Amino acid sequence: MTEPTDASMTAEEPVVRAPAAGAPPETATGGRELAVGTAMLASTVGVVGGLTGTLLAVVNLTGHTFGAWQSPASLSPGLIGAAMLGVVPGLFAVGRARAWEEVRTLVLPLVVVLVGLFAVSVRNGGELQAVRGGPLFLVLFSLGWVAVLGLLGLGAAVCLLRQYLKPARPRAKRAVPLPGWSKPVLAVLGSAWFGIGAGLLVLPGFWAGLVPWAVGRADAQALGVWALALGIGVLGSLAEDDLDRTRPALLALPGVALAVVVELAGHAAQVHWGSGGGLALLGMVGGLLVAGATGRWLLARGPGRGAGAGGPAPS
Repeated sequence: MTEPTDASMTAEEPVVRAPAAGAPPETATGGRELAVGTAMLASTVGVVGGLTGTLLAVVNLTGHTFGAWQSPASLSPGLIGAAMLGVVPGLFAVGRARAWEEVRTLVLPLVVVLVGLFAVSVRNGGELQAVRGGPLFLVLFSLGWVAVLGLLGLGAAVCLLRQYLKPARPRAKRAVPLPGWSKPVLAVLGSAWFGIGAGLLVLPGFWAGLVPWAVGRADAQALGVWALALGIGVLGSLAEDDLDRTRPALLALPGVALAVVVELAGHAAQVHWGSGGGLALLGMVGGLLVAGATGRWLLARGPGRGAGAGGPAPS
């Protein structure tokens, strides 16, 4: 008998082939690979927004009106700061994702906020503290506000372009689809935020009268940018139809709602709660809180990440 050769002993061993040169690395769930620049942008905005949001929220809670432009009441800049602070946990979670599809329900609204707030600040440049000649610290803050927003907005546009230039791979089937009963509720909630945001941004002279506290033009448009971004985020989550793809957004949604509730409670005397705008605001903020908490609860009860939840399907 002849001794088995090395070739016969290894004939059935699997052959591991390296990926072709230039091929994009595969992610666990398919889709577009999350660009490093996108993750860095989210972390940078998280740090800057956390510091700036804390400053705005805390100082305005003390009753002092503090912001980049002159406001008739301290609540508006306080709410802008609260929203910035509330979204920070979601922004820091972006870096843990591997695919663009897992973070786009948060990053796309983030781009809207950065570009929108910069445009509002420039459009209402005559209201800036630097132009009106306020205290030195406020003048420097307003100059830094415009400069930082401009840089971050430009960086966000570049990152978004580079992100969509990455080739897309087939996505795995949806891991945790939205329950049917939640879709009409999310559609109403997202449409409400989107519609009010668009109204405040495009027609601030009319829609500012529906805000249940005193606001200036810049206040109304800045709040409109945030409302528009929240609407895009909620409607985007509805379009994704997969809670597993909205993990960072599900951190940001209740975070924004809780921070806004704290700011509203601290300025309760400035708000006309009995008006239609006051009642609508309560319902819409409460809707964000319930949607975020319910989404995280359903995600915790659902299966794990959908990499093995079925065959590939287009994103």
